[in-house]
Amino acid sequence: CLGDCELHTSCGIQKCTTDFVSFTSHLNAALEDFDLEFCKALRAYSVCTYRNSKVCRGNLVYHSAVLGISDLMAQRNCTKNGPTSSTNSEMTHDPCNYSGHTEEREHQGGEKTPPPTYLFCGLFGDPHLRTFKDHFQTCKVEGAWPLIDNKYLSVQVTSVPVVPGSSATATNKITIIFKSYQDCTDQKVYQAMTDDLPAAFVDGTTSGGDENTRSLHIVEKVSGKYIEMHARYIGTTVYIRQLGHYLTLAIRMPQKLVMAFEESQDLQLCVNGCPSSERIDQSGHLPLPVMGKLLPWGAASHPRSGYTLETATTKCHEKMLVKDIYFYSCVFDLLTTGDDNFTAAAHSALQDVEALHPSKEHWHIFPRNGDDSVGRDSKFFVSLGLLCLILVAYL
Repeated sequence: CLGDCELHTSCGIQKCTTDFVSFTSHLNAALEDFDLEFCKALRAYSVCTYRNSKVCRGNLVYHSAVLGISDLMAQRNCTKNGPTSSTNSEMTHDPCNYSGHTEEREHQGGEKTPPPTYLFCGLFGDPHLRTFKDHFQTCKVEGAWPLIDNKYLSVQVTSVPVVPGSSATATNKITIIFKSYQDCTDQKVYQAMTDDLPAAFVDGTTSGGDENTRSLHIVEKVSGKYIEMHARYIGTTVYIRQLGHYLTLAIRMPQKLVMAFEESQDLQLCVNGCPSSERIDQSGHLPLPVMGKLLPWGAASHPRSGYTLETATTKCHEKMLVKDIYFYSCVFDLLTTGDDNFTAAAHSALQDVEALHPSKEHWHIFPRNGDDSVGRDSKFFVSLGLLCLILVAYL
């Protein structure tokens, strides 16, 4: 037994596993370089286990790790030969990789710092805004408004009326400025408009800085309909889609960089939400009727929409099974505009949340009830009489 105990004590599988967890803890599966970095970490894990193969030959944990590595490499299509993650700071330091900044601080200080906190902001539909604080608002904001304006990034959206005679608006133009940063990228400007969603910056390039490092680049997912921008140097990912005649935007950015702005840059919808004068909702509550009942004036009274509450609910339920705020936004937009594309916009907005938002438990937002708690069986809807006044005033 003494021999076995001595053998297991000298086995370094625990160190191998700890290093692997350290290499992968900051990775996010939604980011484009996830597979590349994950495979590097797996190869490093495999090399570490090989070095310990003799001293760990009687250790069940070791053999389980070897089998697990093999399965993961097959699942991710990792090659056995290739670059590996390293604990050597000189080898891992990459000034144009935001996740690498944290690793560098860990090596220099000798103490591990927690992985960076990421925040999410999204804009879609009529338009509905999800702020970096996970507040959900519906706004008018006609004309040009800043979503984000900090030391690293500026995002401006322009919204136009959707239905004549209504205050409903939707986004038809998005301008993004990636500000110059060290040797990682020169300033790059991107602009999208309805029916013009390019896969390049305004200067015709598709990347910033060294093309080999790909510190900033654009990926076209669906020609003219969906592009992604990956800014590795600031750990930021942007999705832009065109659905119908309007645009949607979703962004994921480190909290530390989100908050890097001056007092004069306080008008940022993603940070502080819409001004109260621009709000359509009531503290996050969309003015919808009690579910299951028709609008009191009937569909024929408002031909601009063509939807009753019942038909709009059915249409939105085809795409979204969970009755969260994205579902209610879909119903609201159909009743307001009658444009079926707003159903797809709400659905894709929720998909973008699931891809980019760092906290799964916060993907769905449910309307609040009277005591400010959140639940699926919300009773937040206002009385039908008051509701009629709200909708008539809005339409």
